Amino acid sequence: MKTIVINADPKRKGTTAQIMKSSAKGAESAGAEVEYVDLYKFDLSGCRICLICKKDEETCKCYWRDELSPLIEKIFNSDTLLIGVPIFFSNPSSHYMALIERLIFSIVSFKTGNIFKGKVDVGLFYTMEYPLDYFEDSVRPHLKQSEDLLKMLNGKVVIDSFSNISKADRSDTSQEGIDSLKLKEDQLSKDLEKVFNIACELSR
Repeated sequence: MKTIVINADPKRKGTTAQIMKSSAKGAESAGAEVEYVDLYKFDLSGCRICLICKKDEETCKCYWRDELSPLIEKIFNSDTLLIGVPIFFSNPSSHYMALIERLIFSIVSFKTGNIFKGKVDVGLFYTMEYPLDYFEDSVRPHLKQSEDLLKMLNGKVVIDSFSNISKADRSDTSQEGIDSLKLKEDQLSKDLEKVFNIACELSR
């Protein structure tokens, strides 16, 4: 089993990264071969609509020559894809959206639709700094279209949401701030265990 783990957050040591590193450990515990990627290290762009991928109705591949194309090929050849995505202004990070554009456009035929014959299970983990109930009620419904694109990888799709711990949380030295940070840190410990278990299950 091969599992690709992607941190789609600019921060390489933030909450999203912690969650994805825990998911990587979960996949490894299931015996999977794991590759961990910090997406913001890549020099990439969204889909250029060069249409080269449309000339071959059998090969799922992005032909644009940058650092993202080899990662897309690895995803197509994997068994599990785990992605951690921060929410900015009610939208997923720009690098995540660039990845999804090119990943999915590579497997779409204008004549026959989805040409991907493989099966990749997906774990998608959102992180944010505002309340989870607000996100689920007011933001998440608008993300359904992009979430549904992941179903084109023909596998199981598991989606979950987690609160971030910001610099502001750590800088508030009032008793109320200290208590609030402690609650968030306790919750993060539970979240790390949760993503570990999800990744383990998806990578079996």
